[in-house]
Amino acid sequence: MKERLLRLGGWLHRRAENLAALMLATMFVAFIVQVAFRYLFNLPTGPASELTIVMWLWLVLWGAGFVLKESEEIRFDLIYGTVRRRTRRVMTILSALALLFLYGYSFPAVWDYVTFMKIQETSYLDIRYDWLYSIYILFAVAVIVRYVWILVQALRGSDEDAHRGEGAQ
Repeated sequence: MKERLLRLGGWLHRRAENLAALMLATMFVAFIVQVAFRYLFNLPTGPASELTIVMWLWLVLWGAGFVLKESEEIRFDLIYGTVRRRTRRVMTILSALALLFLYGYSFPAVWDYVTFMKIQETSYLDIRYDWLYSIYILFAVAVIVRYVWILVQALRGSDEDAHRGEGAQ
């Protein structure tokens, strides 16, 4: 059963990477179209510019929520790396609890804001803002799930690097 879950997790992670690559490719093509329209044809570039911005927003939040592993996150761990394992575990538990509290506390307000934004659309592509910002809801849920996992691993003390989420992916 555990093997099947690990295989499923690996498959889902690869699909998340594929989607991120597709977003990056879309953003790149839109950028090239923007440059061509502006400098070669002297035409407006509003839709291509808006698509580039939308893809950037989605790519950053999608990548942070579903593609990056905890060990790949950039962080300042000068203090963390110099303390004993037990102290690192306490730091991991405290930081996981703090992040779970902050994301959990802000989630209802974020939900209200995103769902409220259905009243407005983007200028060129006519994308409703609730659809546009829905990626933040997905990101917040992914972060909450990730830090629940990290907290459980740290409380168990089952993995020295539980804070890095190595077993979560």
